[in-house]
Amino acid sequence: MPNRLESAASPYLRSHATNPVHWWEWSAEAFAEAQRRDVPVLVSIGYSTCHWCHVMARESFSDPVLAAYLNDNFVAIKVDREEHAEVDSTYLAAASAFTPNLGWPLNVFVTPAGRAFFAGTYWPPTAVGQHPAFRQVLESVTEAWTARREQVETSGAAIAQALAQSRGVESELVTDFADVIDALAAAEDLEHGGFGDAPKFPVTPVLRFLLDRGARSAEHSPEAAGLADRTLKAMAASALRDPVDGGFFRYSTQADWTDPHYERMLYDNAQLLATYALADSAEIATGVAEFLRDRLLLPSGAFASGLDSESTVDGKRVEGFYYSLDAASRARVEAPPRDDKILTGWNGLAIEALALAGARFGNAEWIALARGAADFLLAEHVGRAGSGADDGTGSGAGADDGSTATAVAGVAGERLVRTSIDGILSDAAATLEDSGMLAQGLLELSIATGEVRYAIAARDLIDGALAAGAAGSGSSPFGLPGGSDSVLAAQGLSTEADISDGAHPSGLSAMAAAAHTLFALTGDAQYRDAAEASMKLVGQLAAQQPISFGTALTLMSELGAPLRQLVVVAGDEVNGELTSLARTLHRAGGIGVAVSQAQGDAFAASGFELFAARTATGGQPTAYLCEEFVCRLPLTDVAALTALLSTN
Repeated sequence: MPNRLESAASPYLRSHATNPVHWWEWSAEAFAEAQRRDVPVLVSIGYSTCHWCHVMARESFSDPVLAAYLNDNFVAIKVDREEHAEVDSTYLAAASAFTPNLGWPLNVFVTPAGRAFFAGTYWPPTAVGQHPAFRQVLESVTEAWTARREQVETSGAAIAQALAQSRGVESELVTDFADVIDALAAAEDLEHGGFGDAPKFPVTPVLRFLLDRGARSAEHSPEAAGLADRTLKAMAASALRDPVDGGFFRYSTQADWTDPHYERMLYDNAQLLATYALADSAEIATGVAEFLRDRLLLPSGAFASGLDSESTVDGKRVEGFYYSLDAASRARVEAPPRDDKILTGWNGLAIEALALAGARFGNAEWIALARGAADFLLAEHVGRAGSGADDGTGSGAGADDGSTATAVAGVAGERLVRTSIDGILSDAAATLEDSGMLAQGLLELSIATGEVRYAIAARDLIDGALAAGAAGSGSSPFGLPGGSDSVLAAQGLSTEADISDGAHPSGLSAMAAAAHTLFALTGDAQYRDAAEASMKLVGQLAAQQPISFGTALTLMSELGAPLRQLVVVAGDEVNGELTSLARTLHRAGGIGVAVSQAQGDAFAASGFELFAARTATGGQPTAYLCEEFVCRLPLTDVAALTALLSTN
């Protein structure tokens, strides 16, 4: 039997390498084989920490009799949804024509030309109630393919046409947030906290939006801040949070936050770290940061994608058992497997969170963790950008004199890698979320460390996405420098990515947010214009479905308010009360940056206008409080700056 998965860049695919199913990786060759044999294709999509994916693998894909039928009548392709995000989103959209119960595993039957004609999620090995057995599904699909080919082809073509016509519709930005906050408040579970009924998710992007409104809006500040505070406290006190490791599980299956789905994902915990930090919840933020460090940090300095919900007990895989144990008992049993796949976008979220929280709480270790992940990505996932790494001190005069600008030149032209594992680079196309999340993480790290090289690398990523957007035909100002998935493109199935911010920011929101942060540092209007144009594509939807557009609403909140900026320029050492004030303001209604004189000069020399002509008066730490780049007279007195901040 051919074994095509053993050296894949995905642990999920590797876990299927010993199945009797003759799996193919996602490739043009697999579809060509289906065309040659004149058989349909099963595209089976899942991910490494997915419980029901494991169940179906054990029950069906490991069954030699069922596998033989599958091999004889289909070409079977196994896809990691985290590796091939565009493939997943395309087939999720297609699958919605056949079932309202979308999820993973996602099993889609398609023609050799890639047209979906039937889909579902988990199918049991034997029929249960109204749920047919997987073998029955395979036989029905085979019968349709052989006896009703014209109907199958027509159905697939109609769905492909509908996908190709899906585009964002331009509308106005949300500027009046009263109705949005009222809608979120109406969805609050007043008994258990959080939003809606079971299953209950953290919906972190929405919590970031509420914190932002609470920090900048007098009109709805108490309501927005209170709703965020109640939700964050409810989650922290619930079974959603692991009391041993400090990290959060993916979601709870019950309205009262009990019976969690036990996978623990990098993207959830990274966002929760940033959110609890902005809520000044140091204890919970510390627990999440230590979870990232102790459980997901890889020797390379990057972070793994997640931890499985299952562990092996007495030779059997059992969901949740490990997490029911205390720390001492856990040390004596096998821990759940870790997905060591390094995703660029999710690592960008971790860099952003660790940098933001580290600066806010004065935790140098967290900032160092963010730097380690960033340096790995710039060296291995971006390319030449990593060659300008400094000596790691990152503080004081000479930490960065601007000379690394040339080291990151050309980042926009590099092929951004979406994911890698053990030095193996995936050929999956990078997405907008990879560029946007990494760019935002690099900007936060630059703000936290004062190292301009990270901001330059972020600017190059954003410039590359803007250039690709200008050259493309999509509705977004941003595009993919490396292009979309080549197999989908060849089949005419490339679609614009999901624009909603569900579990994490969409690619569109991530890119727009990074562009707006870059505008706050450079004053270059093209970045603000791109952010505004992007948000006009989701304005109407965000007003109608705020629970699904938290990051977009946060950005629209920022765009609708005067840009408040605070720059503190110190002498040789970046510390003291003025620095603390800058870091307290940062992301709480404004942008706050503290740099040494040498660092500020390097930013100014590299085109970051916010730092131009900013000097430490008489060698003393000096604060510049600005609005839309128009600054008040410099201040060296902490009390005077505190008074100004309280009145603005």
